[in-house]
Amino acid sequence: MKRILSMLLLFAGLLPGRVFAPPVLRDGDLPVQAPSALLMEQETGAVLYEKNADERMAPASVTKVMTLLLILEDLEAGKIALDDVVTASARAASFGGSCVYLEEGERMSVEEMLKCITVVSANDCAVAMAEHLSGTEALFVERMNRRAQELGLSNTHFTNCTGLFDDDAHYSSARDVALMSRELMRHPQILDYSTIWMDSIRDGAFELVNTNKLLKRYEGCTGLKTGFTSLAMYCLAATAERDGLSFIAVIMHAESADSRNADAAALLNYGFANFSLCSLRPDTALPTLPVEMGRKGGVPLVIRGPSRALVPKGSGVPDYVLTLPELLSAPLEEGQQVGSLTVRLGDETVAELPVLCAEAVERIGFWGLFCKLAGSLIGL
Repeated sequence: MKRILSMLLLFAGLLPGRVFAPPVLRDGDLPVQAPSALLMEQETGAVLYEKNADERMAPASVTKVMTLLLILEDLEAGKIALDDVVTASARAASFGGSCVYLEEGERMSVEEMLKCITVVSANDCAVAMAEHLSGTEALFVERMNRRAQELGLSNTHFTNCTGLFDDDAHYSSARDVALMSRELMRHPQILDYSTIWMDSIRDGAFELVNTNKLLKRYEGCTGLKTGFTSLAMYCLAATAERDGLSFIAVIMHAESADSRNADAAALLNYGFANFSLCSLRPDTALPTLPVEMGRKGGVPLVIRGPSRALVPKGSGVPDYVLTLPELLSAPLEEGQQVGSLTVRLGDETVAELPVLCAEAVERIGFWGLFCKLAGSLIGL
């Protein structure tokens, strides 16, 4: 029976794993006035609240979440460096709205540009960086749209890198903004800029004050990006972290900056008050399973899937149940499923995750088996 169980597990194939999904609140469940909004937990991507979250709307300067993402990806890839110098073109210097009034030919470091885009939503710096990275803003926008497709943003299309201009072909949705914000937050370097309340450039001659007032008004706020145009109205991708738990609240088309901030705070408050993260890994190390007819006597194991799940607060202490055969037979492939881990909180199953071989084990050949038997006899 043990051998049959082992073979069934070996040929079951890789399971994607199942993880508990908290219930999603909708319009009317929370005091959110904006016509479109979404609350997402950052690590797991779990959505806790949505309201018209897939409706296409003008994103205003929240557009710059994608602009910043591409800049940071190029930084981490080594294509650019923070101390690289960017020269403002006449076109970049011509931009109005939120800006730092670049002059044609003015030179700033990539780090200063990043700071200006993130803190004061500088349109001129966004265009200067787009031209620096791709040659023209149009080519950079093509990159933005390709990246949006890669992230699965089905309700997003960009025609510029700033969000300054109202354009029917330039749109996103609350869900897509949350997804691109989550991707941006995978780059911790953004926090070096999104958490700045006040700073300056040009040797202190030009002061920067963050457009995101939640930095001062909401405990744990870490960013991320505000936006406003007459068509988009007041938009916001707000991020906050407390005790290792992080949320992203997206507000689209709010009537005022105050209502935008109040809606975001209401969403974040709900997240922090009601949820926590549960570890999906047992405290003890996984065993090494014995292998018969293999070139190695055992195989180490690894758990596939997310390491934590979002659960209601006060759910208790998790119970970890490993289902494994006592013995495996070679050959075994790296990544082959040989068992499962079930995580429970009380009577509720939080997750079911596959347990895999951490490395391959080849089957021993005839001569190898002969030598092994001979060695055993000599040992006797």
